[in-house]
Amino acid sequence: MNLRFTKMHGLGNDFMVVDLVTQGANLDSERIRAWSDRRTGIGFDQLLAVLPPAVPDADFNFLIYNSDGSEAEQCGNGGRCVARFVRDRALTKKRGLALDTVGGRMHTRLLKDGRVRVEMDVPSFAPPCIPFRPELTTREGLSYRLALDGESVTFTPVSMGNPHAVIVVDDVDRAPVESVGAALQSSDAFPAGVNVGFLQVMHPESARLRVFERGAGETRACGSGACAAMVAGNLHGFLGTHATISLPGGEIEMALPGKCSRVAMTGPAAKVYEGRVLL
Repeated sequence: MNLRFTKMHGLGNDFMVVDLVTQGANLDSERIRAWSDRRTGIGFDQLLAVLPPAVPDADFNFLIYNSDGSEAEQCGNGGRCVARFVRDRALTKKRGLALDTVGGRMHTRLLKDGRVRVEMDVPSFAPPCIPFRPELTTREGLSYRLALDGESVTFTPVSMGNPHAVIVVDDVDRAPVESVGAALQSSDAFPAGVNVGFLQVMHPESARLRVFERGAGETRACGSGACAAMVAGNLHGFLGTHATISLPGGEIEMALPGKCSRVAMTGPAAKVYEGRVLL
């Protein structure tokens, strides 16, 4: 049996997207890891599986699998790609969609210029929602400090439907993304792991970001990571209500109208090619 798929990316954060509305497949972790291999497989950061909605007021569900086969709760760049994918595959004629994931609902809109606007869910700083164990850290104002391999790291934890820790740095090019990212991910302070963002604020409407993603390592872009960085930057007064965040894969426009509002991001969603894989 052949499974049709589409290879897509959002600012270089790349995906294998499969339609499980009209197709059936068993997406086990071993198979996902094999497909994700960039030398012997298709190669991707995440696999996105689009399914019928589970509730009447949603348009689609989609599941998110990291390249290591683990499941993720949320994916902002993936949401943009799914919005374009379902239109391209004629699964819907709508430009505005309600998409449900394990981590909550996002609202997407396909714009006339080809970009996609995504409204993520309202961010949460509540430790049980992240999940985060503050008792293992030292509180410093709105942030927390943790010793990792003898080095002290200060970060802001936030949930965008999935766990994030945002670290403000002077220069993202020199930030210890891999070492600190991996160490913080494996820390007991984050029992479900964490996506680690390294944020360099240029001015209130501009910032640079690199993200070490849980289950995938550093990626060219991370939509939920950009949202978390926007939320953390705004919380500390470094960023305003609108900002352009530059990631290694390109720029994304962010909007946060209020501290208890949904985070909106606007960026591209590109199709690379279509193919079939043998099941």
